[in-house]
Amino acid sequence: MPIVCLGLNHRTAPITVRERYALAENELPELLVKLLKQTNVDEAVILSTCNRVEIYAAGRGPAQHLLNELRAFLVTEEEADGDDVFYEHSGQSSMVHLFKVASGLDSMVLGETEILGQLKDAYQIALENKTTGSSLNQAFQKAFNVAKQIRTETNIQRGSVSVANVAVELASKIFDQLKDRTVMVIGAGETGEKTARALLSRGAKSLIVSNRSFERAEAMAKELGGVAVDFDHWQSVFDSVDIIISSTSAPDYVIDRKKLEPLQGSRQHRPLLLVDIAVPRDIEPEVNFMEDVYLYNIDDLQSIADDYLRLRKEEIMKCESIVRDKARELFDSHFYSQDDRQDPETPAAGAEPVVN
Repeated sequence: MPIVCLGLNHRTAPITVRERYALAENELPELLVKLLKQTNVDEAVILSTCNRVEIYAAGRGPAQHLLNELRAFLVTEEEADGDDVFYEHSGQSSMVHLFKVASGLDSMVLGETEILGQLKDAYQIALENKTTGSSLNQAFQKAFNVAKQIRTETNIQRGSVSVANVAVELASKIFDQLKDRTVMVIGAGETGEKTARALLSRGAKSLIVSNRSFERAEAMAKELGGVAVDFDHWQSVFDSVDIIISSTSAPDYVIDRKKLEPLQGSRQHRPLLLVDIAVPRDIEPEVNFMEDVYLYNIDDLQSIADDYLRLRKEEIMKCESIVRDKARELFDSHFYSQDDRQDPETPAAGAEPVVN
């Protein structure tokens, strides 16, 4: 039974494309079941984060046929650019890719660990909906073990930061210091919380949390020593805010130019930093044309992430050697289809290696 992976990520697709394919967590169960009913796929896991959407699958027939079915399942006729942004992996190459993703080797921020938690969540959803079997169960369990081995046997995480911490680095570049700054986090999810913690650890003076669920906003604010405001009334505290980190799952813009312009007038030219780490985006791009407003989205964080990448190149070869050896070990032990034995060093169509 061939194992394949079809996906797009921050390297192959800009945020304007990624946000079209982004899937909410509550959509995944229905999509997984539908995928198995409509195609020759027998097992599937769907991973959707701010930086990637990937389907890992095992099923009947040739690997390329399964990949074609996955592409048809994801790409509508209106999204003709799908051929340009998706990468494909099959056989051992798909295992190598999965292990790299789990280990943070394919992440925007090399070595970050948030992706491992997101991958475990995606796998758990598939387990609960009975869309995994022996092939993907073995593959994902091995991936989690490889990620742990890389964390313990290499220094890939030395100096490593999450996307949330990269946002804090950006704030530090805009403002000389953070100790007198007030931060508002819109969205009380995991990414918002990690960003809030990082900002406070760097000396931010005060924290405001706003979320559609006021109870969740209150809980985060209480834990971090901040205050909560109602999601529909965050404008009431806008004058005191210096930095807004937005990371909601809203389908439309939470902040747009029309809403922000009348509020900005009373700030007396105090700079406002907006960091939009949501996909789809929370903040209208037009906001960046306003005076004294600095807007950065998830793709803008790439330049800071690249700095960390250069610092850790020495560890990459060691990590990738572990990944290749473990992928080969798993593949030789459990998967036997000759068609699947693609050389993992040869990128599949549309695939882009992490680092050579």
